[in-house]
Amino acid sequence: MTPAERRASGALASIYALRMLGLFLVLPVFALQARHYPGGDDPALVGLAMGIYGLTQALLQVPLGMASDRLGRKPVILAGLALFALGSLLAAWAPSLPWLVAGRALQGAGAISAAVTALLADLTRDQVRTKSMALVGISIALMFALSLVMAPLLVPHIGLEGLFALTAVLALAGMAVVVWVVPPEPALPQVGGRGGLREVLANAELLRVDVGVFVLHAVQIAMWMAVPALLLETGIPTAEHWKVYLPAVLASLLIMGGLLFRLERMGHFKAVYLGSIALIALVQLGFLFSLQAPSLWLAALLLCLYFVGFNTQEASQPSLASRLAEPRQRGAALGVYNTLMSLGIFAGGSLGGVVVKAWGSAGIFAASAVLMLVWLVIAWPMKPAASSTQR
Repeated sequence: MTPAERRASGALASIYALRMLGLFLVLPVFALQARHYPGGDDPALVGLAMGIYGLTQALLQVPLGMASDRLGRKPVILAGLALFALGSLLAAWAPSLPWLVAGRALQGAGAISAAVTALLADLTRDQVRTKSMALVGISIALMFALSLVMAPLLVPHIGLEGLFALTAVLALAGMAVVVWVVPPEPALPQVGGRGGLREVLANAELLRVDVGVFVLHAVQIAMWMAVPALLLETGIPTAEHWKVYLPAVLASLLIMGGLLFRLERMGHFKAVYLGSIALIALVQLGFLFSLQAPSLWLAALLLCLYFVGFNTQEASQPSLASRLAEPRQRGAALGVYNTLMSLGIFAGGSLGGVVVKAWGSAGIFAASAVLMLVWLVIAWPMKPAASSTQR
């Protein structure tokens, strides 16, 4: 990487990291803490509060991605972070679960993922883009690990409302990075939004990736409707859940960096990509069978394997999506990609709450396994040209 590419990659990864840390901080404790709000005894409403963020984000990803093609990436990113901060403050103030739903919905309106990813693609060459996107993916994984440690430790002292207030501060820090650290964005040719969107939606390989990101994040959010309760059944209190999460995430990063990236460099990207999907499916089946006799060691092993698969996909999918799109259509293409990601978050939270209410944790893990297997079937025919991150 050139110095400019390193600066761009680091700055944009830090924006992603600050925003995702804010989102992830509430994830490990949300389902348990939401019970203390008026209306929190309804798992379906708790799931809606958890997932509504994804719905509003999904509605705005494509419009804001296309707006970034026309108006510039930085203005869209700044506006989105401002909305995210306002939503966080509303959620921090929320006196009841319906108000918490409103705050989460406003958080989701700050849909900057497409603009950030498109700007990173604009500022890096093709031959180093995988490394840049991997940096973003790894930063997200590290923030997830940090949130899994911080949330159980912070929530007894500042509560869920304090976590949302901290999220607002992190969003403001992200705005400062955009203004003072991110390099100037390059000039790109203008394109009619509707024509660009039609071409994006006609790209079968892009749609294959879009389906994958939907399933990946639906399963991620749905899992956290069930995993904290499973850990409680193993005898470990909420405040100590980080002792399971952190080693699992760190071990997964070592495995991913030491083995999977090496296989990618050897030209086995498709095998790694499909293998990580299959691995997550097997993990869901493992969790399903573990419900009969909850075991702390088995839960830790399954979480480690899950994070290997999840982090591999997090590092691979954005790079793949950006390479499959023409430069003039990246905002639109990544808008569609992030829309499907957001819809996955919404589906995982809202439908996950319904599934838990009807069939319990077993329903979550069974449904997640089926979704992963459907994705594996869809991804299997991916073309060799699309399955390589070197071009």
